[in-house]
Amino acid sequence: MTHRKLLLPAFAVILSLAPAAHAQFGSGIVYDPTQSAHAIEQIEQGSQGLQTAEQIYTTAYKTMNQVIAAYNLAYQMSKMPQDLAARYQSDFSMWTNFSSASAPDTYGNTAAWINALDLGNPTRATSAYSAAVIPLQSYPGGSLSSQDATTQAAIKNQYASSELGQATLTNSLSTLGTIRSDSQTFQQKLANLESDTYSTDPAQQTSNALLGKINTATLLQIHSQQDTNQILAAEAAQQALDEKEQLDERNRLINESIYFDQNFPNIMQEVTGGITDAIQSISLSTNGR
Repeated sequence: MTHRKLLLPAFAVILSLAPAAHAQFGSGIVYDPTQSAHAIEQIEQGSQGLQTAEQIYTTAYKTMNQVIAAYNLAYQMSKMPQDLAARYQSDFSMWTNFSSASAPDTYGNTAAWINALDLGNPTRATSAYSAAVIPLQSYPGGSLSSQDATTQAAIKNQYASSELGQATLTNSLSTLGTIRSDSQTFQQKLANLESDTYSTDPAQQTSNALLGKINTATLLQIHSQQDTNQILAAEAAQQALDEKEQLDERNRLINESIYFDQNFPNIMQEVTGGITDAIQSISLSTNGR
């Protein structure tokens, strides 16, 4: 390209000498300045067009190389190391179902409990409670009303503890059974996610596939945390019931102490009066002899 630019002035000089050559040699060549200028302009335009074509070609070539490099990088990023699963894949603990061997059903009152622990459902939990727990008998109405107010309050309190304990226990059975029942499906989802994570298939390593697996792992973690929270909530409910029973026992002891302090003088008076009457009766019977 540089050589062409240097030849253009020289060509113009040669053309300017054409009249001298015509006068000297008497040839038939006729010099036309307008046509010469037009020819020079065409040559310059051709030179500029060639330069532009070379620039376009150079730019296209560089762009092609950049596209190829980007493709090679994307292809390299889509490939998983062949030994990644062997290096990092690990087993995890799984829920297991109960069996008749772990809890024999000698008298037919444990199968419903095992069924509730494996499958959940409030109805199964209620059936399990009814079959395995000693039933609470109704307190005779007439006998309860004949007791003093303190005794009635204590009996009603014990009934409340038992009934709240039934609600807490059946809810725990239903919650644990539901979680255990869903654990098999949850385990399969985890296995699928783990398989796709360590897969060497390029389709599993695209950007969208990776984002999908990250989102799935987050949802599975949230689901697992939700199950954990339900177990913790059931445990907290049982602890609350235990604390209620302990508080009831403490309050009963305090109430008994207060009752004893308030009624001790009368009781002692009745006791001493009874002893005095007995002694007097013995004395009279002895003197009468």
